[in-house]
Amino acid sequence: MTGSEEPPPSFRLAYAPGVTPAKWVKVWNERLPDIPLTLVQAAAAEVPELLREGDADVGLVRLPVDRTFFSAIPLYTETTVVIVPKDHLITAVDEVTLADLEDEVLFHPLDDVFDWDSPPGEPAFERPATTPDAVELVAANVGLLVVPQSLARLHHRRDLTYRPVSDAPRSSVALSWPEEATTDLVEEFIGIVRGRTVNSTRGRTQAKAGAEQQGKQAEPGSTRQKKPAGAKAAGPKAGGSKAGGSKATGAKAAGRGGRGRTGSGGGKPARRGKPRRSS
Repeated sequence: MTGSEEPPPSFRLAYAPGVTPAKWVKVWNERLPDIPLTLVQAAAAEVPELLREGDADVGLVRLPVDRTFFSAIPLYTETTVVIVPKDHLITAVDEVTLADLEDEVLFHPLDDVFDWDSPPGEPAFERPATTPDAVELVAANVGLLVVPQSLARLHHRRDLTYRPVSDAPRSSVALSWPEEATTDLVEEFIGIVRGRTVNSTRGRTQAKAGAEQQGKQAEPGSTRQKKPAGAKAAGPKAGGSKAGGSKATGAKAAGRGGRGRTGSGGGKPARRGKPRRSS
C-alpha cells in the first residue's frame, strides 16, 4: 500500500456486558458489507471512555453519561433482579422488594452499574472486583447480588436463579457517541437501531442529492435556468391569445349591435318631416 492510499473504512461499536448488539450488527453487515463492524466489549464504566478517546465510534452504554459531551438515544430500561441460590427461600415468591432483602448479605462489586444512594442489605466482608466474581460468591451461598436482568442471564448458572426486585433502581441502555463526531457512518447505525428500512435510508440520501442538484440549477448561467424563463414567456402568449380572441369577439358583437341600432347609414337616423295635407 502506497502512502497516498487511505485504509478502507471501518466502524467500531463498543458495548457494555449484558447488552446484546447482535441484531443490529446483522443488519449492518447486510446493508454495508464492504465496511466491517468491529465489536469492542468493555466494562460499563469503560465504554464512555473508549468513545471519548476515539477508540470506538458508537457505544451501547448504561446511563447516565456526560450529556455535555455525548449524544445519547435511550433504547430500553431493564428489570432489576436479585440472584439467589436455587434453594433460597426467596424462590418461593414471584418478586421481592428491597425491604425483603434488608437482612440478606448483598454484594456490591466494583463494577456495579447501580449508583446506590444507600446500598440495601447487610454489607459483605469485601467488595468483589467484578460482577462474575460476585456471582461465584452467590453460588457459594455467601450472599446475594442485585443486577440488571441481562447480567443475570449473561452469568447464568444451573445452581442459581433470580427474582425481580420491584422497587429497586433500574438500568437504562442507550446508544451514545461524541456529539462532535456524528459522521455519516454514525448516522447509518442510528438509522439501523431506530429501525429505519433500506428504502427510508435511500429516500433521505436521494432527497439530499435532489436538494443539492436543485441548488446547482438555480446558479446563474446554468442551462436549467432558461427553462423557467421560457415557461414564463409562454404563459402570456397563451393568455394573450385567449384575451385577444375575446376582445375581437366583443368588437364583432359590438359592430353587429351598432348596425342594428343605427341602420345602414351608420350615423344618427334622419329625421322625417310631417306629411303634407292634400288640398
